[in-house]
This record gives sequence, structure tokens and C-alpha cells, in this order.
Amino acid sequence: MLLVYLLCCLSALHATAQQSPFRSDSVLFFNRDSSIRFGATLTVPSQRKNFPAVVLVSGTGKQNRDGLMAGHAMFRVLADSLVRIGFAVLRTDDRGVGATTGVYETATTADFAADALDAADWLRKQPGVGAVGLIGHSEGGAAAIIAAATGKIDFVVTLAGLATRGIDALKLQNQAIINAAPVSDYDKRRHQTITTLMFDTAYRYAYTNLMESKLRTTYNAWKHSDDSAYAKDMPGKYDHMRFFIDSYILQASSAWYQFHLRYDPVPYLERIRVPFLAVNGDKDIMVPWRENLDLVARTLRENGNKVVTVKVLQGLNHLFLRCHSCTNEELSKLPGDFDTTAWEVIKQWLLEYVSAQ
Repeated sequence: MLLVYLLCCLSALHATAQQSPFRSDSVLFFNRDSSIRFGATLTVPSQRKNFPAVVLVSGTGKQNRDGLMAGHAMFRVLADSLVRIGFAVLRTDDRGVGATTGVYETATTADFAADALDAADWLRKQPGVGAVGLIGHSEGGAAAIIAAATGKIDFVVTLAGLATRGIDALKLQNQAIINAAPVSDYDKRRHQTITTLMFDTAYRYAYTNLMESKLRTTYNAWKHSDDSAYAKDMPGKYDHMRFFIDSYILQASSAWYQFHLRYDPVPYLERIRVPFLAVNGDKDIMVPWRENLDLVARTLRENGNKVVTVKVLQGLNHLFLRCHSCTNEELSKLPGDFDTTAWEVIKQWLLEYVSAQ
């Protein structure tokens, strides 16, 4: 009886394995000069001999291969969904995370674009892989745009992808965050004034040795004027507002920040001729949909790209979750990992423009 039971169990396990629509393997590969080893997960549809494939490209902040942000594993869910419609998926740990070596803090968006190209090159060499595209979230969308401009990528999907000039993105993001903050309109105007002054100064003096001194001069002039105005407007009241100048100078002096300030997507978008889908949520305060989608659509179409789709989705935030207050503080409290409405848009577009290739 025991032998029969064991045989039945083994048979059931074999049947389950046979029915699995995909296989998932941990893999290691190196970039082109072997300076960085990437740890990744490759998910492949097991019931197809040939299939398109995608590399998932993460946004700002050190993330693991699951794309874990505020408790939401966006990339793990996307990989599972993509493989079930016949796509292979490669998702890596970011530099300095998990099994990936390198230093994240010293890298720029251009470096992340190079990482995406290296991942795509490796993926293209795997058995059965045909067309290879990129799906980039947030800053990963900018990296995908930079990478696709090389002509080495077959299709692009950006999810809340950064597609405005970096300086404009900072101002738009800052304005949205300030508007959503629980402070008075008076203080909102003060925050808006100093941050705009600092962004403009950092932009002007990026990549020069004058950055720190010019930022301090700008801050000191504003502080003197603001203190005088506050004393006149709010006599006798304690001023709670702070702008942390030393922290900002440290951030603004980094290679990543200076590249971001001077980033302009237009020269890259002008060279992209492959199918392109850009999706944003209308409640996103990190990458506002209108300015980003409008620039993508206009630039791509004016420069001869024939397959361009842009889509704004109602009620979704930066992580493509349904939100209520739609602030960053709410992110960890929201259920789910990726909204099904957003996935349906991506799925239908891929099935129409990529699977048929």
C-alpha cells in the first residue's frame, strides 16, 4: 500500500510539472566589460519553442528583482503575468542589491540604460528568444528610452516613465508633492520659491566646481528675504519651516543628480522607431501624466514612429495602485501589487504589436 501511495504522489507531481506553463530559474551574467555581475530571474514559457522576451527596468531607488517598493512586488507580478501570455522575462537585482555587484549610489540613468542593454544582449542569446523589448518603470522608463535610441531594442513599454527634461520633472514633482502636503498655502508658496531657486541654480552650475558656493549664495539670499517677510507677515509666530541646505548640496553634487538635472529625452526619442507604449496613472504625483505622455506622443510621431500608443489610467498612482489620498505616505497601506486595469492595457498592446512579430 505504501508503494502504491508513493507512486501516486510521484505521478501527481509529474503531472503538475508537465502542466506548468513556465519555468523560472535564477541566473547570473556579466556586463560587457565584466565589471558587474548581475543576479536575475529568468522566466520562460515552457510550452512554446519560440517567444518574445522583455527585460524589466526598475525606477529610482535600490530595488531587488521583484521590484519591491513600499511592500509591493510590481515586477514579480508582471513577470508572472507576462510569461502566461507567452513572453520570457528577465528581471535583475539593481546594482549593489542581492546577487548583483556594483555600487548603485555612484551610477546614473545612463549607466542603468547600459545595464538594460547588457541584460537585453544576454537575453537575446537564450534558446527560443525572438524580439527583445524593455519595460521600464519611472526612471527605468528614461533608461529604456536611452537604451532604445541605440537601435538595439525591438519594442518599449514605459510605466510612469520619465519623459520630460530632468529639471522640468523635478519642478513638476516638487509642485505636486507640495500641493498635497498638509501645510498652509503661505508655507506652500515659500517651499515652492526656495526649491525652484535651488533647482535652477543646480541646473545652471551642474558639472562645475561652482555648484556648492552658488547654492549657498542662492540659499542665503532667499533666507534673508524670507525671514524678513515672515517677521512682517507673521509677527510673534514661531517659524517651523526648514530647508536643509547641506543635505541638498550633497544630493545636488552627486553624479546621478547632475545627470538627471540635464537629462533631455527628446534627442533619444527622435531616434526610436520601434513599437512604443507609454502608460501613466492620473493620480501620479511623481511623474505627472499629461506633460510626459504628450511629449512622448508628439516627439515619436513627428519623427516617423508609426506604432505609438499612450494611455492615461484613471485612479492609479505612481505604482499603478488604486489610491485614496494618493500621497507617498499612503503607498505602504494600499492592497495589491499592480492594478489589473493597467495589466490589461499592457497585455492587449503586446499581443497586438509584439506577439505577431
